[in-house]
Order: sequence, then structure tokens, then C-alpha cells
Amino acid sequence: METLKTSGYAQVNGLHMYYEIHGNGAMPLVLIHGGGSTIETSFDNILPLLSDHGKLIAVELQAHGRTNDRDAPESFEQDADDVAALLAYLKIDKADFLGFSNGASTTMQIAIRHPNIVNKIVVITGVYKRDGFIPGFFDGFPNATLANMPEPLKTAYLEVAPDKTQLQVMFDKDVARMATFKDWSDEALRSIKAGTLFMVADQDVITVEHTVQMSRLVKGSQLIVLPGIHGAFIGAAEAGAKKGSKLPEISAELIKEFLNG
Repeated sequence: METLKTSGYAQVNGLHMYYEIHGNGAMPLVLIHGGGSTIETSFDNILPLLSDHGKLIAVELQAHGRTNDRDAPESFEQDADDVAALLAYLKIDKADFLGFSNGASTTMQIAIRHPNIVNKIVVITGVYKRDGFIPGFFDGFPNATLANMPEPLKTAYLEVAPDKTQLQVMFDKDVARMATFKDWSDEALRSIKAGTLFMVADQDVITVEHTVQMSRLVKGSQLIVLPGIHGAFIGAAEAGAKKGSKLPEISAELIKEFLNG
């Protein structure tokens, strides 16, 4: 990752919320990480490839990375409100948003709940109904333990978290959010008026068919299917992306073309 221009914390809805600002530009692109992740694990490979687009703002959500927890469950709706409050703190009226995995669902909730601050959104492996996940996805949640958490995510959390004892708390809250995930309505997605790009991998944890369904509900949206497993085409740490893969470069170019179009 290139040298930071700015990093800091904002007091947001009871959180001491961490953010980074890279570069300059009129329309910022806000990067929202996946579940259990940090800025680095989701975006370390693709962030430099997007840096020539303009100003990038990367955030860490409740209980993740450098941001503390609060006495409340995690939810995509609350995460959306937290990101909106952060932009208000930064005095940013409108932005583009890119979310990966859980961050993609948060990105859709931002477009649903806070349409006035949204220019365009990039939804990378988002989901709005339980049947959008691959068969068997929920089977392990009732007995999930910290041993099931991918090692790269554990390591990254422990490297940056101010309170390392909170790893278990983050894990438990992430598991609870997914285990209790309730379907959103089709009407909620139809309400998204922002320009939208849906991206998914052909061997992802969200089915291609579900992503197609979302793209049909959001009027005028675009859809890209790329090869690989969850996170591979953006080079996410948990993806086990092949060394030397050009997919992150290809993805970055496709994202910039959409945002600049």
C-alpha cells in the first residue's frame, strides 16, 4: 500500500472510528472492507491500483481493525449509518462507494438509507437474501469457533487492533450477524437510484444467479462476472490469490471505467 496521506479517528455513533485518506479528487471513493477484515486484508492489493482515480477513503467498521466496539450487535444498516456519519464528520457531501463482501451489503444499505450522499456504488460480492449464498454456507455457523477464522484475517487484526483481546468479540458478532441475516425486500433494491456496478466471481460464496437477480432489480446497473474464488479478483488476503495474477489490475481498470463513465 502506498504511503498514507492522512489517517485518523472520528467519534461516530458511539465508535472511535478509524479512517484513511489517500490522494486527492473531487469525488471521493469510499472503500468498505469485508467481514472479519481490515483495510489491508480487503484492499492492500487493489488500493494502489485505484490510487490514480482520485481521493480514496478507506474505513474500518464496528469492532474491526482499529475501530472499537460498542454494546450493540453488528448490522449492515448500522454500518451504513456509521459510514454516512463519518462522511458528515469529514464534511463530504457526496461520494462513490465500493464495498467487498459484507462491505458490499453495507454499500447497498448506504444507497438505500442515505441516497443523498451517493454518486455511484460498486458492489463486490454483495447479497440481499439468504438463498443468494452457495448451498451449505450457513451449515457451520451454529458451531463456529475462532479456529474457523482464516489465519490471514486473525493475523491482520492482531497487528493493528488497539485491544487485541477483542478478536473473539469481533468474531462472535460477525458470526451472529450472518447466522441471523434476514432477507431484504426486492423493493429495497429497486429503491437504489445510484449508478451501480455488481461484481462477483464465478466460484464465489454468493451465486452468480443471485448477483444477476440484484442487477435486474437495480435499474440501469451493470454486471461483471470474473473467474476465481471469493475476493481473488481484487487480491483480498483471504482469497489465496495466485501470485502474479493480473485479475486485480483488470478489476481496477473496470472499476475506474465505470466510475468515470
